[in-house]
Amino acid sequence: MRIKDILAKNELVFSFEHFPPKTDEAEDELLKTIHRLKAYNPPYVSVTYGAGGSTRDRTRRVVKRVLEEAKITTMPHLTCVGSSKDDIKAILEDYKSLGVENILALRGDLPEGMTEIPPESGGFRFANDLVAFIKSMNSFSIGVAVYPEAHQDAPSLQVDMEHTKVKVDAGADFGITQMFFDNTHLYNFRDKALKMGIDIPIICGMMPIAQFEKIKKFAGMCKASIPASLEAKMAKANGNEAEMMKIGMDHVTEQMADLIKNGFKFFHIYTLNRADVAEILLDNLSVKKS
Repeated sequence: MRIKDILAKNELVFSFEHFPPKTDEAEDELLKTIHRLKAYNPPYVSVTYGAGGSTRDRTRRVVKRVLEEAKITTMPHLTCVGSSKDDIKAILEDYKSLGVENILALRGDLPEGMTEIPPESGGFRFANDLVAFIKSMNSFSIGVAVYPEAHQDAPSLQVDMEHTKVKVDAGADFGITQMFFDNTHLYNFRDKALKMGIDIPIICGMMPIAQFEKIKKFAGMCKASIPASLEAKMAKANGNEAEMMKIGMDHVTEQMADLIKNGFKFFHIYTLNRADVAEILLDNLSVKKS
């Protein structure tokens, strides 16, 4: 099923992101996690794609197994940096043959030392170029990343949102947010998006805070701010891991409850391949299991 059709129903949606493991054993464990979370009736899951296509084969394997074994609609991430148009076309045609109907189209991280993709690279320089190419195939529902606090490479939120508008105009059907821990950033983004004509559904990308220092490091890399109030609570926990996890998970639960209260209905949980953290959030929100 196409995700744009799932979202068109305008019902509360909880879905999950997973990453392709490095070993066969870890891949089997991931499938167990996906089956475990299937109890919450996710209408779709996504599978990430390593920088420069480094997990291409593993991503495909996980996508194929989720479709065949868990029988859940699956959206592969696809980055265009370091890939030719022929490479991308072959990947998309292969996914189509597997029954994939959704793609999350991303530029991807630039190679070290490079500030932009050379025009003569033979591939796609920006995510909007990839979106337009996928759109031309007329085979997929297309998602893109959006950034409530701006992409880390963008000079400002306004400039970043102008780039988002270009992706929407190129054919994006929906956007999934980068992690954020202060809802005011998303409310500000929503208001600006509406004024700019960015009218695609926005899915809230939610990062469980189970290991605060690890998440804080991730957040710093992608320019996602940590609220001072949360920092203060974590400091008071004085290194007590169990207490810090409770504080973090309660914070994200409160975020999601507030977002629902303020009209957001679509949530994509970044599981980091852990079932327990997603379960805590959904159980806190009294989401029904099948």
